[in-house]
Amino acid sequence: MDKIDIKAYKANPNTVIGDYATKDNLNASEKELKKALKRIRKDLGDFQDTLYAHAKYNVLICLQGMDTAGKDSLIREVFKDFNVRGVVVHSFKVPTELELKHDFLWRHYIALPARGKFGVFNRTHYENVLVTRVHPEYILNENIPGIDSVKDVDEKFWDHRFQDINEFEQHLARNGTIIFKFFLHLSKNEQRNRLLRRLDKPNKNWKFSPGDLKEREEWDEYLQCYQEAVQRTTKPHAPWYIVPADDKNASRLIVATILWETLIKFKDIEEPELDEKIMANLGSYREQLEKEK
Repeated sequence: MDKIDIKAYKANPNTVIGDYATKDNLNASEKELKKALKRIRKDLGDFQDTLYAHAKYNVLICLQGMDTAGKDSLIREVFKDFNVRGVVVHSFKVPTELELKHDFLWRHYIALPARGKFGVFNRTHYENVLVTRVHPEYILNENIPGIDSVKDVDEKFWDHRFQDINEFEQHLARNGTIIFKFFLHLSKNEQRNRLLRRLDKPNKNWKFSPGDLKEREEWDEYLQCYQEAVQRTTKPHAPWYIVPADDKNASRLIVATILWETLIKFKDIEEPELDEKIMANLGSYREQLEKEK
């Protein structure tokens, strides 16, 4: 199996998404990929226990990608060995009536993980510069002062929205949130194959929507919007990673490796030591419990 170089997937302000591969099986079999993931997700689960005891950091993982990119299954497989109380997943859908009465970041802010926990955003605050950019008419539902028609949703509007996102993430990072942002880079042909499988499998039919085909027609525009979002918001404290998604087993292992190799660099995250008085009396506590027999 090829060694995973996490720097190869890290984006920069000049990133061209089309230059990144959509498929990489790491020269490994499906069995080898699953075995490697099993090892690393156990390490991540143990790390989360330490993170919880340390209680000064939290981890936010943002997953974006075209429909069928494999976000749901990645979450299931990468976080399988976590204490269920240590990871919280939020799947953001169309904003509710209540959410539309607040600014676009509100519903994401209140879903952030507490210190000591991992939070996974399945689709994220970036939908507000992706779907809404392809369909600017959706912005009118937000009832923003001065935005009365689609023509008011101009480049200045998007500049402000990118600025809001960058400031939001900077604020989080300053307060102990370790941020990862992953774009699961799927090819258009592989999406076609996965949509066909949804139609062929009765237990997958519920995932299919005719709207998937309509959005597929906007593929190139979505890809351009993703590229600009990545270029304008990848930062040292909130980096984007472009992960090939045509091979699900490989993409899961790549994401898990990026998480693990980054998190272990936080040398200050360690389990706290017991209070000296408690430590000095461990023997008496043990004796007290043993007497209960």
